[in-house]
Amino acid sequence: SLKWHNNISRNMKIAAAFSALLASAAAFAPQQSARSATQLHETKADLEVLAKKLNPIVGFYDPLNLAEAEFWGESNEATIGFLRHAEIKHGRVAMFAFVGYIAHANGFKFPWAMQMDGSPFPSETNPPALWDTISDVAKWQIFGAIAFLEFWSELSTDENQHYMSGGKPGKMPSLQLFRDNVHFALDLYDPAGLSKNMSEEKKETRLRAEINNGRLA
Repeated sequence: SLKWHNNISRNMKIAAAFSALLASAAAFAPQQSARSATQLHETKADLEVLAKKLNPIVGFYDPLNLAEAEFWGESNEATIGFLRHAEIKHGRVAMFAFVGYIAHANGFKFPWAMQMDGSPFPSETNPPALWDTISDVAKWQIFGAIAFLEFWSELSTDENQHYMSGGKPGKMPSLQLFRDNVHFALDLYDPAGLSKNMSEEKKETRLRAEINNGRLA
């Protein structure tokens, strides 16, 4: 049918654009020679200091000794970068999910149509049941967005050092490359650039608050 043909054509266009993006991103693979003096490698001692700032009562708590591990044959500093980034990322997902659950449970939804055929957003207020009511196409769009963000967060460029190679854990690379080659998209963090003049001390304070809120979520 015409509708089926249009869906296939749209999917093929999306796949082609994503393939082109992957080819462009290949030029941004991590380079050992690109490391600079501004690397942010952290050690177990740094984690102990951070832990006291995050929660003075609990302090540093690492019963599995992960802070001394060396994952995949990488250095201890690289492993700590991976663990720090993983905690921040999953904390953000948990906070987003918590807010989303509350919004759906209280019936909040967008007023416009959810799909191109005019289908509205479901009125179901039970979030698990709500997931079952949306179409498979919508679910795959969600999975696709998650996969893209996961891929993009692994990019290492001159402007964004990888978190396991001395970069800043939790930092999401700019979407400028995607905007230039595929489609307009706002950066996830501070798209309006309001934090340009923010002091490093304030940024660190806000990051610690984000980590604590992520743990709570």
